[in-house]
Amino acid sequence: MPPASYCPARGRFGRLARVWAGGGYTGHLVDWSAMQLGVVLDIVRRSDDMRGFQVLPRRWVVERSFAWCLRSRRLVRDYERRTDTSETVILWSMTMLMSRRLAARGQDPVSARAA
Repeated sequence: MPPASYCPARGRFGRLARVWAGGGYTGHLVDWSAMQLGVVLDIVRRSDDMRGFQVLPRRWVVERSFAWCLRSRRLVRDYERRTDTSETVILWSMTMLMSRRLAARGQDPVSARAA
């Protein structure tokens, strides 16, 4: 556990207040994230009596984000050896996604349909 003075998340993501995580992240991580990061960690649990597939709350946000990333050809397989290279490719992919959306938002709807 890092010391209390070390908290890069608090400085970089000031608006971050809540994080959703799967059932594997239960335990003292919930307390640590509240104390060290000032972030509420909500655990999305699957019911013990549940059989088969069922959509869990907030899980779709993560799945949707993965789907957006996997639209980039280079991210379909994990070829990178270094984690900083993987992080850069993910940032590049999301930048391309955002720039396409912003460019589409600025177009005139009538001229975009005609093209």
